[in-house]
This record gives sequence, C-alpha cells and structure tokens, in this order.
Amino acid sequence: MIEKVREYFKKFNIEDRVIEFDVSSATVELAAKALNTECGRIAKSMAFDLGNGKYSVIVMTGDVKIDNSKYKGEFHLKAKMLPFLEVGEIVGHSAGGVCPFALNDNVCVYLDESLKKYETVFPACGSANSAAEFTYEELEKYADKFVKWVDVTKLIEN
Repeated sequence: MIEKVREYFKKFNIEDRVIEFDVSSATVELAAKALNTECGRIAKSMAFDLGNGKYSVIVMTGDVKIDNSKYKGEFHLKAKMLPFLEVGEIVGHSAGGVCPFALNDNVCVYLDESLKKYETVFPACGSANSAAEFTYEELEKYADKFVKWVDVTKLIEN
C-alpha cells in the first residue's frame, strides 16, 4: 500500500522521500542489497498481537531479533507475531511492506532502542519494493500512533 503511505506522508510534506525499487526489498537482506547498505540500517517492522483486538508494530534494526524475555518484561505477555497471511488485513500493509506509517486504527507503533545506533535507517513504505531514509528522531515524529521507545531486542548471532 505504497500509495497509502505517500498519502499519509503528504500531511508532513515528505511524500517525495519514498524510494521505489525495481527489485524486491521484502527482507532485510534484499532491502540492504537494493539500498547498497548494511543489514543493520534496514528498519524492519514486525507485527504482534497485544490481545483484546489490539496490535503493535515494533520497528528495530535489521541486525537484531526479538528477545522473548525483554518482550515479556515490557508487554507482560509472550511475543506473538501475527500470522503471515493475516498481517495485511490487520496492520494495513502486507508482509514485506510492513512499516510504521499509515496503519489501521487498532495498530500502534513502538520503536526499539536498537535504531539509535545508526544515524539513519530505512523502513519500508507499504510495499515489498520501497523504503525511505529517516533519522530515529524523524521516525518518532512520523510514525503513526507512536507510543514509546522500548528495549526488546538482541543481536542476531551468526
């Protein structure tokens, strides 16, 4: 739903920041290749069920994963990612294009502390072949229904 994100960005006058690729950027590795950057600078957005019909998108760097104990400590429940085929309907963007912009009403955004280790990062923009470059401060400003910063990740071990 790249057009949905562009429309959302219009209220901030930043719709021209959206980059569309001729190749897929649906995974961290593909996005890093399309942008010619390191995986850590890809801001991956993961969707979780918070219960009671509420959902979250947690944005983190591409070189980390959810730390289950930190997640449980923050949200007081076990991390439950949304099923792949339900992500689009629930969040407003399909898997591969999930981002913290132009989300459905029952979805809020949390930004993970891992984002602060980079000057800029690249979240998707609603499609599996898009991105935009933002500082972490800009992500906080432009994220749809931003709640707060969290520390719920750990480095991916190779």
